[in-house]
Amino acid sequence: MSGRSRGGRDAASYDESDVRVRPSKGSRPRTKTRPAHADAVDAMVVSVDRGRWGCAVDGDPEKIVVAMRARELGRTPIVVGDNVSVVGDVTGRRDTLSRIVRVADRSTVLRRTADDTDPYERIVVANAHQLLIVTALADPPPRTGFVERALAAAYVGGLSPVLCLTKSDLADAVDFRAAFADLDLPVILAGRSDPLDDVSRILRGNLTALVGHSGVGKSTLVNRLVPQAHRATGVVSGVGKGRHTSTQSVALPLPATADEPQAWVVDTPGIRSFGLAHVRADDIVDAFDDLRGAIENCPRGCTHLGPPADPECALDELHGHSHRRAMAVRRLLAAVGGSTTTEAVDAEPDE
Repeated sequence: MSGRSRGGRDAASYDESDVRVRPSKGSRPRTKTRPAHADAVDAMVVSVDRGRWGCAVDGDPEKIVVAMRARELGRTPIVVGDNVSVVGDVTGRRDTLSRIVRVADRSTVLRRTADDTDPYERIVVANAHQLLIVTALADPPPRTGFVERALAAAYVGGLSPVLCLTKSDLADAVDFRAAFADLDLPVILAGRSDPLDDVSRILRGNLTALVGHSGVGKSTLVNRLVPQAHRATGVVSGVGKGRHTSTQSVALPLPATADEPQAWVVDTPGIRSFGLAHVRADDIVDAFDDLRGAIENCPRGCTHLGPPADPECALDELHGHSHRRAMAVRRLLAAVGGSTTTEAVDAEPDE
């Protein structure tokens, strides 16, 4: 038997210096040090689609890049409105891809659950300044229940709510808007024949989320505000069931002005349900400065619903406008807490 190796060298001539040991996976040096990404640029997430995020670099709608989530972020949720740090190719050229390496803390969060018993929270939009609750005055008929739930989500999430009434040519708005008068809720009209001056004034310089049932005219409103958006619009049947027209949340830029921050509207899919499993009574009351201090005198476990459930609720001690607002908030608490199901309309399944 030959003692020579395949290369012709005598096997006896090998020693330890000739050995090349490839380290196993378990023996390789490991470190928890992450790259600093000092060259990362700031951006705002404007769209989400199947593991890819559209990001406006420096909040500029003319500088949109497509990014993936960096491995070190794991399964960190990233939603429209998030402020992120991006590395890689940030030119926005066709077929280029960058990476999201950091997600900044959120200043506000609009959340919902599938129903009032579902523990899983869905983040609709992050960092929005205000919530535009779009409701039709007719076809489909308005529902105070949906508005009340959207209001509760806005108050808890830190957004300023605004009620926007569409189809004002089909019905009068007086009675419906009166239901929310004591909450000091801004109400604007945005029917087809109504000028949009009030809407534009409220949206100016802000990031605003739009929510509403399918068929209330939300996409029509968006197309009037941002004509280049070309959001799909549908028809509503005689029984008030709309065709779901917006399937993904997307932030759309409004015409910019030189002396104000870029304004955006976030068009969201028609809401199938607005569960509030994450909302507590104290969270809603805490949104009002004149009520926050009062409930500190409530007994432990007070639900602020008043007698007979809460005979010692401190809200009953308020007077004047604060008392009227407290009673309006109490009605809101009763409305969102009195049912374990949410109003539903025909829509696409939840994402």
